[in-house]
Amino acid sequence: VLFGGCFTYLQFHRGDLLEVPRTLFVHFGIYLGENRVAHLMPDILPALTDDRRQIQRVVTNNILVNHMDRLFKDRLLGSEEAARRAEKLVGATAYSLLWNNCEHFVTYCRYGAPVSLRVIDFLKISVGTFSCTLKITKK
Repeated sequence: VLFGGCFTYLQFHRGDLLEVPRTLFVHFGIYLGENRVAHLMPDILPALTDDRRQIQRVVTNNILVNHMDRLFKDRLLGSEEAARRAEKLVGATAYSLLWNNCEHFVTYCRYGAPVSLRVIDFLKISVGTFSCTLKITKK
């Protein structure tokens, strides 16, 4: 999905990784230039509304730019390469919360590896909770 006209007051550069904190989650995209952002979103969102403006609008006052670069500094691809990868993948890959979400999308584009730190954290918590439950029920 490509956003258009979302960022009239901020200066982004082609290939920037944009991180948009939301109430319950963080959304990610790659800036393509000319006020366009490539990102991956669940298929359910368009089903909730037929108003394209609702789907395309990003309402936030806090966008982090290239915030993850410090974690992947040894894997950082060039900005143009990140943008080209994003353009190539838009519409070509299906969304999956655990295996192919917007964070996987941007980390593949910018760092060459599809990684979701939020999924990793979730799985650690889930496995830990499951392990504790097993210990409790064994007694």
